[in-house]
Amino acid sequence: MRRLWRAAVGLLSPRSPSRMRSSAHIRSERQRESGRPQSTNGASSFHLFWNLPPHDPLVEVSAVLEILTLPAVPDLYFWALQVDFLAGGHSTGAGHAGLQWNRDFPEYAAMNWGGYASPESGGGELEGSTFLLPGMAGSQNTQSYPWQSGRPYRLRVFPSPHITQAWRAEVTDLSSGKATPIRDLYTDGDSLAMPMVWTESFADCAAPPVTVRWSHLRAVDSTGRILTPHSLLVNYQSWEQGGCTNTSVETDARGVLQVTCTPRKLAQGTVLPI
Repeated sequence: MRRLWRAAVGLLSPRSPSRMRSSAHIRSERQRESGRPQSTNGASSFHLFWNLPPHDPLVEVSAVLEILTLPAVPDLYFWALQVDFLAGGHSTGAGHAGLQWNRDFPEYAAMNWGGYASPESGGGELEGSTFLLPGMAGSQNTQSYPWQSGRPYRLRVFPSPHITQAWRAEVTDLSSGKATPIRDLYTDGDSLAMPMVWTESFADCAAPPVTVRWSHLRAVDSTGRILTPHSLLVNYQSWEQGGCTNTSVETDARGVLQVTCTPRKLAQGTVLPI
C-alpha cells in the first residue's frame, strides 16, 4: 500500500471555492520537470474531485478508465477511483480502487483495492478479504489483472453482497463485458462520500508522457437516484509537496484526460464543467 492519507498530499476540499489562475501564472511558479518526485511517498499525484448535485448518502460510485499511452519506464503508475467512508456523517477512512503499471506482475498489469482509516479512527491500513485470484506475496491490496491499453475499464465501489460493513470493488472490461471482483474492504463506514479520480506516478518527472482518460463518472444514492458530477475540481500536488509541475488535465470528445510530462494547460483549482 503506497497511498497516503488525504492531508499528506495536500488535496483541496471539494467544498473549497475555485481558485482560477492563468497559464502564465502557472509558469511563474517553481518548476520540477525532471528528476524524481520529492514527496514523502516518492510519487507525484494529481486529482479530479467530483462536484455532485445535492443527494442522499451515496451507496455506489463508478468511473470508466482508459489507459491511452503505456508507461515507457518500469516505475509504478497508479490510476484510481477514491471514496471516503462515512459513519454518522463523519469520515472513518478512504479507499482507492484502480489499475496499476507494476513491475511485480506479469506484463506490469495489476489492480488494487485498499485504503486507510482516518486519523480519528486510529489510522493504518484497512483490513479486507483475500483476493479471488492469486496476488503478489506480501501484498494484501494488489493482484495481477491483464488490462490492456486502449480498452475501457469500469471501476466500481459498492456494498459487499456477502459481508456487512464492507465495501467491494470490481473492474469490468467493457470490451468483453467481464466483471472481476477485486475484494471486500472492511470499514465502519455505512455510506460513501467525496469521490475523486487520480493519477499517481512514481517515475521521473521527465519520463515519457502517459495519458489516461476518465469518463462515465457516476454515483448512486440511498434512494436509488443516479447522479453525475456537474463539474470537476482540478488539483495538483504542488512543488512544495514534492510533485512534478508538468502534469496536466485536458478534455476531449470522450472524457477528461490526465497527462504526465506535458505543459500544464489547466491551473490548480480550476472548476471544469463536464
